[in-house]
Amino acid sequence: MGEQPIFTTRAHVFQIDPTTKKNWVPASKQAVTVSYFYDSTRNSYRIISVDGSKFAEKFQEVKEAAKLARDKSQEKIETSSNHSQESGRETPSTQASSINGTDDEKASHGGPIDAHLKGDNDRLKTSLTQGSANTKKWETELQTLRESNARLIDALQESATNVEQWKKQLEECKDESDQLRKKITELEAQCNEINIEKEHNEQLSMKVQELESELAEKELELENLRKQAEIIPQLMEECELMTQKLQDAELKNKDLEDRIQTLQADLEESQHKQGNLKMELKTFLDVLDGKIDELHEFRQGLSKLGIDN
Repeated sequence: MGEQPIFTTRAHVFQIDPTTKKNWVPASKQAVTVSYFYDSTRNSYRIISVDGSKFAEKFQEVKEAAKLARDKSQEKIETSSNHSQESGRETPSTQASSINGTDDEKASHGGPIDAHLKGDNDRLKTSLTQGSANTKKWETELQTLRESNARLIDALQESATNVEQWKKQLEECKDESDQLRKKITELEAQCNEINIEKEHNEQLSMKVQELESELAEKELELENLRKQAEIIPQLMEECELMTQKLQDAELKNKDLEDRIQTLQADLEESQHKQGNLKMELKTFLDVLDGKIDELHEFRQGLSKLGIDN
């Protein structure tokens, strides 16, 4: 089929409850693809579910059931008519034969014919009743289908209106989304500038703190220099005294140098003696280390003996 739908969407499909003929029951567990077709020759709309051909299957079942019911009803009516005609054809011959016979023969032949005609009439009435009931049933189903078609057409028109509204809303949402994206971009740029300014301010704050600490150190040095300037005269006097003391110390130093030379000679002699003592001390320490090692081995032996015991 080359026919193209005028609109296709996904929707939940419902059908009339075949038992109550009043309630709507879901025809699918989830949303299925539904296509809307327009027949320009008949000036009518058709709604077809593509998923599993649910609509086509249901309509085909209804058509087959209606056709089967009509065929059965027609066969019953034709059968009843044939029986009636045959009964009508047989009745004159029977009556003719009964005229030539006795009254007993009339009674024996008339009873079965009446019973047969009565049965045919009952079957004909039953067939007519069933046909009338089926006709009412089909009329009810046809009216229900017409009402469903009208509701579906209204739903289609409402869906078309909603689609146009949704398209407008979608365009508006797209415009708002574009505007929001632009605002977000601007805000991100502003945030980046703010972050750069924050980093710059943090750097400036660190420099200010460093300069403040340097200024405090300079002020402390200046205060120390002021204090030192106040004691300069006193230092001059002390310097003169120190100069005098230095001269005295130089004289004493000369005497001390003489004594140092004497002490150096004594020191060399004592160093020689100290070297000898170191040699003796080293020898003694070596001997002592050997004794300590022997004592340590002896102690380990005692420990092993204690463990064995």
